[in-house]
Amino acid sequence: MRKLLLLLAFIGLLLPASAQYDLLSAKKGVIKGGYNFWVYTPEDYYFSQESTPLVFFLHGASLCGHNLNRVLRYGTIAAVQMGLDLPALVVAPQNPGGSWSPSKLNDILEWMEQNYAFDKSRVYVLGMSLGGYGTMDFIGTYPEKIAAGMALCGGTTLRDLSRMGEAPLWIIHGTGDRAVSVKESQKVVDAMKVRGIDSRLRYDWPRGASHGALARYFYSRKTYEWLFSHTLNDPDRPVNRDIDIPLDELNHVYREIDRRVDDLEMELDNEH
Repeated sequence: MRKLLLLLAFIGLLLPASAQYDLLSAKKGVIKGGYNFWVYTPEDYYFSQESTPLVFFLHGASLCGHNLNRVLRYGTIAAVQMGLDLPALVVAPQNPGGSWSPSKLNDILEWMEQNYAFDKSRVYVLGMSLGGYGTMDFIGTYPEKIAAGMALCGGTTLRDLSRMGEAPLWIIHGTGDRAVSVKESQKVVDAMKVRGIDSRLRYDWPRGASHGALARYFYSRKTYEWLFSHTLNDPDRPVNRDIDIPLDELNHVYREIDRRVDDLEMELDNEH
């Protein structure tokens, strides 16, 4: 009995240390021919693994390349580093260039299934600009695997939108966007309406909002509350229309307001 208690105490000491060690881990070359990516592990992950959701963050064109550290400049992991409490695994891949590949993103999801425990009914994706395109392409290719998605100032490269309406999707695009025209998102919405596959679709066109301004959504607790309110197990998988996140509500969402925030939004205004 005494040996068992000592063993349990020893494991108790190891678990927090392991969680802290694996808080942010770079995965390079783990998938042959695939993307490199970050994995963020929440502090209490080792005590709630099977119920932990998984979030994919897809960056825009300005973070493309082969320097994985660039992916931390903005987005979901950056929000966590600024103080956002997010009880989820976060995957942040780096696109070396070109459109996001849904099959390569699925390769990461399958790798995560083999190497991490999480709730497979609660996988989410969000991204902006090029990442907004990637979000729609990913959810439109694997809607049976994605519980919900939020696409900011993007569009889609998919020619076949027939599966786009199978999962809850929230499209947001500012009318003042000069990097990616709001028409790119509106074309997707119009096409889904024509096909009658828009029952699980939400969309908002924040009046006058620039491209970079929509990055604020990554730092809002309500963004993730909306995502987490969906699961693959929901009967008929309805989209949550009760949580609203107007852009003007996000003016003070950053944990640290300084010139770096203004500079970041100006930089994002010029990306695609």
